[in-house]
Amino acid sequence: MTTTSAPPTKEIVERAAALVPVLRETAAANEKARRVPEEHFDALSEAGVFRMTAPKRFGGDEADFETQCEVLAEVGRGCASTSWVATIFSAMTWLAAGFPDEAQEEILAPGDPRISGVFAPTGTAVRKNGGFVVNGRWAFNTGCHGAQWTFLNAIVETDDGQGLPTSFLVPSSELTMLDDWYASGMSATGSNTVVAEDVFVPAYRSQPLPEMTEGRYASARHNADSVYFNLPLASVLVVNAGGTPVGVARGALEVFFERLPGRPITFTNYASQAEAPVTHLQVGEAALIVDSADSHMRRACAILDEHAGGPMSVEARVKARAHISHATGLARDAVDILFSASGASSIQHQVPIQRFQRDIQALSNHAIMNPTTTTELYGRILCGLEPNTLLY
Repeated sequence: MTTTSAPPTKEIVERAAALVPVLRETAAANEKARRVPEEHFDALSEAGVFRMTAPKRFGGDEADFETQCEVLAEVGRGCASTSWVATIFSAMTWLAAGFPDEAQEEILAPGDPRISGVFAPTGTAVRKNGGFVVNGRWAFNTGCHGAQWTFLNAIVETDDGQGLPTSFLVPSSELTMLDDWYASGMSATGSNTVVAEDVFVPAYRSQPLPEMTEGRYASARHNADSVYFNLPLASVLVVNAGGTPVGVARGALEVFFERLPGRPITFTNYASQAEAPVTHLQVGEAALIVDSADSHMRRACAILDEHAGGPMSVEARVKARAHISHATGLARDAVDILFSASGASSIQHQVPIQRFQRDIQALSNHAIMNPTTTTELYGRILCGLEPNTLLY
């Protein structure tokens, strides 16, 4: 087992912030390549972003969720796609700590966890030789180019014929990657489809997905009594995802102001956009909306960070998702205001705000981030009805 000295929480945030200039400088090239380059994976790893959710036993930080979101928001200020890849990798590192010690030693002990994951159970698995043989194809495998391990979810055959959704940890080298990621937003995430053909997975690298959704993980592990590593899976995935949209909104506000000096408003007598009352209203409203998004993000984080242990209530789980989704919608609103205020010239590829605008549109359409769907879910719970989804 290899361990490294974990940096203090503040230092992780500072290291993430230090990456912003190079992330912005390379964003257009990354978008064209449709993936995050290897040097970015290395930089994120060196900054401690991937292992911030790992057990301290393996050199991780077990960072609280507010820290996670702040780190990922800093990355998002530079590049939304890179932040989303870092989101997935950090969340999957946390999930690996819910597996038996044998799996943790294999995956986390080297100290540089690089794990992607897809949770739609679009594959099948059959029991064989003390493990499973997995087949199938999984779309939207974000960051797959840089992943050493991949979480796949498949349906295991059961005696009653119902099938059990099960999560498997698979070496990425045993999967085939398709070149099929072409998107108008979040273009550099490299969210390609991966294919498994008769991949054998030992039993210790598998767990039933419904159990993890309820916060029940392997009992044969050193951190089995940890509150942090027994939180409901969907809540962790959702709240960890809250940093990227807030970071995108912050980044859009920054690049708007960087471009503002000396710009006129075309076909008006305003020689300086910065002197126009309409601009004051736009940036004032956008800045306040960004602050509101940040507050909702932190309220969601507090629900998990302050959880004392044991089962988490349905209302708390749904409320955490609702705050993150609402923050995402607010981030989209703020970026839309700034993009509109940027004029027609902002549609050019060399103007950064158009990328922030396309990225936040794509992100806010994500199934777990969509504000409309989640607000309805929250309303159902407030009205005393059952959830209409397992993703909470």
